[in-house]
Amino acid sequence: MSEILCQWLNQELKVSRTVSPKSFAKAFSTGYLIGEVLHKFELQGDFSEFSESRTSTAKLNNFSRLEPTLHLLGVQFDQNVAQSIITEQPGAATKLLYQLYIALQRKKKSGLTGLEMQTMQPLTNLRLQNMRSEAFRERLKILIPRQTDFNLMRVTYRFQEKYRRMREDVDRVHSEKLERMQKLSEEQRCFNIEKQRLSRRRQNEIMAQIQAAIIQIPKPASNHTLKALEAQKMMKKKKGAEDVANEIKKFEALIKKDLQAKESASKTSVDTTGPMTTDLLNTYSDDDYIKKIQKRLEEDAFAREQREKRRRRLLMDQLIAHEAQEEAYREEQLINRLMRQSQQERRIAVQLMHVRHEKDVLWQNRIFREKQYEERRLKDFQDALDREAALAKQAKIDFEEQILREKEIHEQIAVERAQARYKKHYAVCAEILDQILDLSTKVADYRMLTNNLIPHKMMHDWKELFFNGKPIYEQASIKQIAAKPTEEQLIELEKRDLLDSNDYDDYKNMVGEWALPEEMAENLPPSNNCILGHVLHRLVEKSLPPQVESTEPELLSSSVKGCVLGKTFSGKTTTLKSLQKDFPVKILSIDTLVQEAIQAYHDNEKVSEASSIPQEDRKEDQLTVRAQLGAKSEQLLKKGKSIPDMLLVNIMVNAINGIPVNQNWILDGFPMTLNQAQLLEETLTGCNRYLMEAEGKAAQISTLAVDPTTSKEVPLPSSAFDFVILLDISDNSSLSRMNDVMAEEFSRVISHEDTSEHAAAESQHVDVDPNLRDQIQHRIIGFLDNWPLLEQWFSEPENILIRINAEIDKNSLCQKVKEIFATEIMKKKNKVEKRLEEKEAEKKAASLAEPPPPTPPLPPEPEKEKETHQQRDPSKTPPAKGKPQSGSPKGKPPGGKVQVKKSPVGSTDIPPTPVAPPPPKPGSEEWVYVNEPIPEEIPSFLVPYWELIENSYINTIKTILRHLREDQHEVLKYLYEITTSFQEFLRRPDHKQDFVAQWQADFNSFPDDLWEDEETKAELHQRVNDLRDRLWDICDARKEEAEQERLDIINESWLQDSLGITMNHFFSLMQAELNRFQDTKKLLQDYYRAMERKIPIDDSKRFTRIPLIRLDSKDISENQLRIPLVPRISISPETGVPRPKLKAILKGKIDYSLENVQTNFEADERLVMDTWQQASLAISNMVAAEIHQRLIEEDKENQPAESKEKSPQMSTNKKGKKENEPPKNKKEDKHGKGKSPPVAEAAPVVFTAEEIAEIEKKNELRLRIKEEHLAALQFEEIATQFRLELIKSKALSVLEDLITKVVDIYKLMEKWLGERYLNEMSSVEKLTEVARYHIETATKIQNELYLNQEDFFINGDIKVFPDPPLPKRPPPVEKEEDGTLTIEQLDNLRDQFLDMAPKGIIGSKAFTDILLDLMTLNLGTNNFPSSWMHLTQPELQELTYLLIVNSEFVDWRKFLLVTALPWPIPLEEELLETLQRFKAVDEEQMGTVTFEQYMQAGLWFTGDEDIKIPENPLEPLPYNRQVHLIEFFFRLFADYEMDPPQLDYTQMLLYFACHPDPVEGVYRALSVAIGTHIFRKVEGPVMTAEKTSSTDLSPVEGYVETEENAEREKREFAEEKEERDQKEVDIPENANTEKISMETLLRVFRGGSEVKDANRFTSHLKRENIYAESFMKVFQELETKDLEPIEVAVLLKHPFIQDLIANYPDYKIPDIKMILQRSVHVAGSDGERSPSRLTEEKK
Repeated sequence: MSEILCQWLNQELKVSRTVSPKSFAKAFSTGYLIGEVLHKFELQGDFSEFSESRTSTAKLNNFSRLEPTLHLLGVQFDQNVAQSIITEQPGAATKLLYQLYIALQRKKKSGLTGLEMQTMQPLTNLRLQNMRSEAFRERLKILIPRQTDFNLMRVTYRFQEKYRRMREDVDRVHSEKLERMQKLSEEQRCFNIEKQRLSRRRQNEIMAQIQAAIIQIPKPASNHTLKALEAQKMMKKKKGAEDVANEIKKFEALIKKDLQAKESASKTSVDTTGPMTTDLLNTYSDDDYIKKIQKRLEEDAFAREQREKRRRRLLMDQLIAHEAQEEAYREEQLINRLMRQSQQERRIAVQLMHVRHEKDVLWQNRIFREKQYEERRLKDFQDALDREAALAKQAKIDFEEQILREKEIHEQIAVERAQARYKKHYAVCAEILDQILDLSTKVADYRMLTNNLIPHKMMHDWKELFFNGKPIYEQASIKQIAAKPTEEQLIELEKRDLLDSNDYDDYKNMVGEWALPEEMAENLPPSNNCILGHVLHRLVEKSLPPQVESTEPELLSSSVKGCVLGKTFSGKTTTLKSLQKDFPVKILSIDTLVQEAIQAYHDNEKVSEASSIPQEDRKEDQLTVRAQLGAKSEQLLKKGKSIPDMLLVNIMVNAINGIPVNQNWILDGFPMTLNQAQLLEETLTGCNRYLMEAEGKAAQISTLAVDPTTSKEVPLPSSAFDFVILLDISDNSSLSRMNDVMAEEFSRVISHEDTSEHAAAESQHVDVDPNLRDQIQHRIIGFLDNWPLLEQWFSEPENILIRINAEIDKNSLCQKVKEIFATEIMKKKNKVEKRLEEKEAEKKAASLAEPPPPTPPLPPEPEKEKETHQQRDPSKTPPAKGKPQSGSPKGKPPGGKVQVKKSPVGSTDIPPTPVAPPPPKPGSEEWVYVNEPIPEEIPSFLVPYWELIENSYINTIKTILRHLREDQHEVLKYLYEITTSFQEFLRRPDHKQDFVAQWQADFNSFPDDLWEDEETKAELHQRVNDLRDRLWDICDARKEEAEQERLDIINESWLQDSLGITMNHFFSLMQAELNRFQDTKKLLQDYYRAMERKIPIDDSKRFTRIPLIRLDSKDISENQLRIPLVPRISISPETGVPRPKLKAILKGKIDYSLENVQTNFEADERLVMDTWQQASLAISNMVAAEIHQRLIEEDKENQPAESKEKSPQMSTNKKGKKENEPPKNKKEDKHGKGKSPPVAEAAPVVFTAEEIAEIEKKNELRLRIKEEHLAALQFEEIATQFRLELIKSKALSVLEDLITKVVDIYKLMEKWLGERYLNEMSSVEKLTEVARYHIETATKIQNELYLNQEDFFINGDIKVFPDPPLPKRPPPVEKEEDGTLTIEQLDNLRDQFLDMAPKGIIGSKAFTDILLDLMTLNLGTNNFPSSWMHLTQPELQELTYLLIVNSEFVDWRKFLLVTALPWPIPLEEELLETLQRFKAVDEEQMGTVTFEQYMQAGLWFTGDEDIKIPENPLEPLPYNRQVHLIEFFFRLFADYEMDPPQLDYTQMLLYFACHPDPVEGVYRALSVAIGTHIFRKVEGPVMTAEKTSSTDLSPVEGYVETEENAEREKREFAEEKEERDQKEVDIPENANTEKISMETLLRVFRGGSEVKDANRFTSHLKRENIYAESFMKVFQELETKDLEPIEVAVLLKHPFIQDLIANYPDYKIPDIKMILQRSVHVAGSDGERSPSRLTEEKK
């Protein structure tokens, strides 16, 4: 039953969960599926409230909702049933589902819905049911425990299970304890037995001593009589045994004979039985019976054999016992005989027998005990082996599982690392793509702003931001920054600083935008002021604290230092151990060193007594350094912390320091992180690489002056290692090696035989292996994380890293490492030898390069140096003046500098000494700087002063360049805004279209009769001229407005303000250069005066200020201004003459609106030139003033020295005096004439040679200081003048570029304005031409004339007046073709027949009369086509005969269906598909559909889709016959007595099941009635064939058919029949298993039915179906109960049904072609018949 219910649920209802008989109770325990079943039958409306959960609340909810519905269906259901279903009791759910199945089938037959069933119940029952439901719910709550109770039960069960396991553990422990107790008791028992054995042994020894003391009596001779008796006894025994054996053999032979007899008897009985017995035996399986008998006989034989064996064994045991008894008897007789001797012998014999008996007992006991011992030992040994094997097997399994888990963990970690790496790379790529996108959009934006001409500087800045990873677009505003700026503001500040630094670098290095012009590239100034750099370097050194240099000599050691790194199990320790065997090398492992340090601490390792220890720290410092480090390590490890890197490095360094200097050492697996490597190198070498690199970068920061002698890059120290070897293996290899080591260790531990060794090995395995297993993953990950940084560390600055593939065999790896180590030893040896050779060479060069003792210089040499210096100075000053247009220095007074130029003129007469080499120039490499001591307070003042100068200069330059950069962006934006705003202004709306529309309306409003009038045309032409003039006036006005807008844009003050701001920026640059020069001059002056022991000059003179341009008209007093301001120079257009450069800018015809721009640009250019000349002149004046000040001070110092130098002893002094006189006289003439008298009055003083030499030395030093000071000042002057000229040229180019851009924009505006004006004028002309054309052609302008700004076109989408209406297309009309009835004729016939016989069955005579009346009385009704009008009464009767049902009636619906041909005859599959569509539309399953549902479902054919629409609008559309046929079929078969009309679609499809073959038609009808295909068994050939849906049958088609066509048709029918037969041969086995009821069968075979005819004679005729009784008999013969449905296959086998199908004619399509064809032939032979003739024929 459960299988039937499962099939019903799964296949028919298709519940949401598949139900099987095994899980039936569990599936329905929640009640959800029961609710789903009721929901599918529309009985459970609240199914959405059901829950699939298995909680008690969900079950209570589901069954509470099910109870009313089940009571409504009459299913027995109460709380006990619900509880049994919920608790999944067997059969409860099956019983309920079976009752539900019966109730639902009963409900389905009744056709009532759930609401109807509930409504039909009395009100009292409904109230009672509600009360029952409430009571059921309350009782069910009591019966079903709560979910918390269920949870509590589960928790209780879980704890009970836990308690049971604990009890089992306790019992197991108790049993083990009992076993141990038994074992102890067994050991105690063994001990007692051993003790007894020892006592017996002592007793035996005593007895042996006693026996040895007893006199041995000789054994008497053997008695022959006794032997004879024994022999006789033995013979008797043998004979008895033989007799027994013979009897047994006889017994067995008799048994065999009986068995053979029985078998032969059974065989003969089998042979003699007749065929009937054979059949019965075969039926009842005689073989099994015989086999059972044989088996029983064999078992009896086996039992007998076993009994015989037992009997024999018993006999043998009796014989053995008898022999033992006889032996005992003989011994007793022998003893008795022996005892007959003397009393003494008897006593001795007793003792001997007692002793022998004890010996036997002892021997047997010993044998038994030893046997027990052996068995126990074997058992224990076997148990131990089994236990060890089981443990080993389990351990192996666990080990393999552990390996798999580790591999999975490793793969998971690798995947996570790969994902993290992917995310990181993806984020980087996404960021790069975003920046690329920002850069592209930025470029696109500025291409729009600059008309595809982006400035190079902007593109360069964007690229810099892109390459540095900064966002291109502004993230936040930095105009107002708070105390804590946001992250976006910080990014913007970084962007600004980056661009500022790049701009400053370009400005400083004169590249990029600040690249030198061609005319300036020839005279480049010196790139660096070496003298200033030396001064700054010396000041900085003086300000810094002195550094103590180590005086220890460098020790060169040839020892090789290295380390071996790699992952865990890469083979580091193995290779190093192998290396240690072949080379004298010390291997240092950090793990070993840490353990040794901790051990040293435990061993209380102390320092030797020789070392002096203070009394305060003696307790702490008594331990060695290693012990102290070990104490710190142990303290950290006890706290569970890791040892820090610094402590590990200290332990390692302490061990390295303990190694001899010349001994090689290698670190094993250390350092492991970058921090350890840095700390180790810093500790071993004393240098921090990162710190030195940072210092180097800080030293490389751009400064204004650099000392070339000290700016050389300091090389980084060499690494602490000579080589680093990486043993590279993959992660899988590392894990595999770990697993191999663990497996080897495990197998070694298992193979131990000694228990103590086994325990030790096991403890070691427990200590080491778990740590290794747990740490292997972390070690691999740690190595992968740290190795990239370590690789970079060991690869820079010198690559000492050596990679080795460690995934090779052990010997090859060791050999590779040995080769590398030998190579490194040779390299280190060669390096040490080379260093020694270099030191030797340096020492020799130093000894050879010692200069000879200096000789005192000649007196005239300082004067010559002075003269040469004065000759060089004038040659350097002219380039600093730039290239003025006049060719002379502007505004330079002929002061001291002119005298310096002319000073060498007086000395040209003195020939130079040919022997002396040319003196070195100050600042050159040969020049020896003056490094005289300076006061200590001077560096502390000058160094901050220089930093202030440098920072102020750099910040000012960066700020100015930033403003210039921002102004460039603002200029582009402004120019784009004015161009776009001007374009928008040009595109502003006008009102020309209004005038055009009004004119077009007036033009079209003229009457049609006036179009050809000449005066009218003239009037229209005049109106067109007026419209044109008005439109031209609008264009002129718009042009004037646009010109005024352009002039307003030109006359704005933006250009002048922008030019002024830009010039002020460049003037600020000049001011920055000027300030730097003044500050540098002041610093040099203070430095050299301090070196000369002079007081610095208090410069009260204010710094030179370059005036800026005043941009507003406010009056500000000079006292309020720190920076002077000058007004803009305005040049009138009359006086200003444009220069050629401006003409090039403003080329083309003269635009007077731009004259002001031209004149203002020339004024600005002159202002820039004047400002540059002013700054250049100020620098020249400052340099001249400094030189003049130097000369004045020199004259003051030389005046008292001249009198001292006058001595008659040295002629050279005179020459020097003569040489010095001319410049002194010149200076005295100009600066002070009062100085000469003191010199003349000075009295000569005599000095010694030492004083003279000291004076000359001071003079030489003063001269060198002067030369160096002036040279540094002139270097600064040249560089500053060059910078100013570069700023001037850059300012002019920027201003010119800005003017060019603005002028181009203004000209572009003028071009747009002119083009737009011309376009508007041309559009007006086009409008005029169109209007004149329509005037001349006298046609109206239907489409709208559109004139908007410069566009004119005729809008074809808009018409100003509508088109004339088109004529309507006539409706489609059906034409008569080939005698086919039209739809209208079919409807007329249907109306006639419906009035006569609404049920569809009419008497044959009445049918014939109706047809004859319609044909004869065709008074304009046109009920039939012309070809039907020739039919006679006999032909009509023959036609009626083809349609007769049961020889009396005619189905007029079938007649109309046949006459409606051609329509596609459906296949059986198409009929079934159409039936399924109707059923799907019929939601209530009433068997009828309305017209809307009928059209929605559709038939097997549709209307013609390829109907061609005629081009002529007056021609009607083609008539779609098939669409109208579909509608006609509904009208034909629908029941119009119902409202709305209903169509019985099954009955209709039964009509369409008709076929040319009546048998095939019956099968098709059965298929339609049942709803599935019925297979047909064909016994003989049938000449008719089924037409496909594409074949159309027409009753009048082929009337003139030839015999060839008929034969061809027969052949086609035969071929189609053969194909169908081939298909029907393959009938499945389970075909026609569907069941058919009596009602369905009577519906298919309608032998008679109720007739309601309109004829007065047949109005009350009634007739029942003639097949009803026959069908009942058939059902009874097929043994059906209560006429229940029966399978089709069984029904088709009945002879009556077969005969009925073969002879039933109602499902045959009658062939009326024959009648119509004959009628046509008769009509053709006799001519047309008149209606009177038809009337006569009728009579």
